[in-house]
Amino acid sequence: MAKRFPYAKLISISKTPYLGLYEVVFDDQLVYTDEKMNYLFSGNVIDMHTMKNLTEEREKQFYAIKFDALPLEIAIKRVNGSGKRKLAIFTDPNCTYCRNLEKEMVKLDNATVYFYIFPILPGSEEKARSIWCSPDRLKAWEDQMLRGVEPVLGSSCDTTALTTVSKLAKKLKITVTPTMVFEDGTIQPGSLPIDQLDNQLTASSSKK
Repeated sequence: MAKRFPYAKLISISKTPYLGLYEVVFDDQLVYTDEKMNYLFSGNVIDMHTMKNLTEEREKQFYAIKFDALPLEIAIKRVNGSGKRKLAIFTDPNCTYCRNLEKEMVKLDNATVYFYIFPILPGSEEKARSIWCSPDRLKAWEDQMLRGVEPVLGSSCDTTALTTVSKLAKKLKITVTPTMVFEDGTIQPGSLPIDQLDNQLTASSSKK
């Protein structure tokens, strides 16, 4: 592999239990190859019996991160109950799915949620700046997401944190909102039903 791709950073090579393929991870990419490395395959492998995306499952393992290594100080923090369970979310103020998720998440007990404002939709950047520059960031965020009250635009302050969030998302290969990061390091793109989210929060908290 090193001879074929001398400039690639090889992370691992392992044989899969299907089709005689080998899984290759390099430069933060997961691909497949045959035993002699004559062919390279890029894409998702789906188990048709269980309908599980095997590639996605492996990527979650490879790209899992240490939750405590996240820059939590640049997130908007909300604590419910004891706050024992922890969750980080990359979210956009104009994201309908994010808004729907947040309305469900207020039901979560004993959870600390860290909101990373990640403005990727049209018109979101100015809202993100205004929310971040508000004297009460959590209130401004909840006004926008839970109550439909738009932030007062035009506020200005040091928004280096928002730039840092964008860089962090790129590093973690996060491209959609919402994207959740659980305490065990699992990254979950998209939303989850509230019962499933609650169960996964508890499970990830016990694995840390």
